[in-house]
Amino acid sequence: MGSAAAYDMARSPEVEAVTLADSNRRRAKDAARRVNKLTGARKVTPKYLDASLESDVAKLMSSHNAALSAVPYFFNVGLARAAIKAGCHFADLGGNNTVVRQELAMDKQAAKRGVALAPDCGLSPGMASILAGELMRHVGGRADALKIYVGGLPQHPKPPFNYQLVFSVDGLINEYVEPARILRRGKLTTIEPLTEPEEFHLEGFPPLEAFHTSGGTSTLPETFAGKVGECFEKTLRYRGHLALIRGLYDLGMLSSEEKKFGKTEIAPGTVTARLLEEKLGGDDPDVVILRVEAHQGAHVASFTCVDRFDPATGMTAMMRTTAGPASVVIQMLASGEIAKRGGVRSELDIPAGPFLQAMACRGVRIEYSSRESQAANLES
Repeated sequence: MGSAAAYDMARSPEVEAVTLADSNRRRAKDAARRVNKLTGARKVTPKYLDASLESDVAKLMSSHNAALSAVPYFFNVGLARAAIKAGCHFADLGGNNTVVRQELAMDKQAAKRGVALAPDCGLSPGMASILAGELMRHVGGRADALKIYVGGLPQHPKPPFNYQLVFSVDGLINEYVEPARILRRGKLTTIEPLTEPEEFHLEGFPPLEAFHTSGGTSTLPETFAGKVGECFEKTLRYRGHLALIRGLYDLGMLSSEEKKFGKTEIAPGTVTARLLEEKLGGDDPDVVILRVEAHQGAHVASFTCVDRFDPATGMTAMMRTTAGPASVVIQMLASGEIAKRGGVRSELDIPAGPFLQAMACRGVRIEYSSRESQAANLES
């Protein structure tokens, strides 16, 4: 995701230079070389950096207008602090509710320094949140339900999991184990992940299964509490995936709590993560599906995005729809197109019009629909 964001930034005429930092020197150099070759420009410079060392991070950030975090979510609180110290706008790919709230708690401190902190700027939360906010404006600020369905899937699924890793395995497991924050009857509540499955239909795809996971709603429940009856995000997978993952969850194989096995203490989730990387890794073509719906009685307003692997650049659909939106947001912060300083909420503070235009220029199609329907899920 970091190299894909660097590629997107380097293609922009307004961006003078990009630093691609990583704790693995060779990986940073290889990624920078690849991006420079793809863009035909030499804007990207590799840099060694340990994301856990806030003073080093702040020093590097101080010579930049804005910084995007594509490292695991548990680094983001420290990176946000470093950005404030450096006077550098900051965005990340987010995904963890607790971390996001800790970042937004720095709102006043960041605003005082003239810094914008924009957590959760990837696919969902991120692009989905921007679209959700725009739908709420379309329907006058109140809705019976605000529903998000999203999934990154292999174009050619292979049993038994019918899934391929397309982003951080740590982020994936976090989505599968943390409670999901939703609105129910207009009030914020948390529910168990991997629950309340339903069938999802989209033309060109077999019936998919949708189920609750963590992180995707981000700040939507707080923003729309009392204005929306039901608000949730569900993950999309091919049939059969949920049963297998739910089995691992029930066995405790996704847990981050260390357990003693003989003389060894280890978190089962750590072992599972490495196994998932080994078994579900790959570079087969992928597809991303995103549907955001606002319901008012029988009326449904929606945005739908279906994006696929780009063979010309080698960018996966998940890169295009996660790193792409994050790069757009960070450039809008750096240019001042997003004027908000302090904590930035995607659904409130990121203008949907310019964002949609920017994504269209990147070849990511997002289609708006307004229809009368008695069902929440219909083929588009």
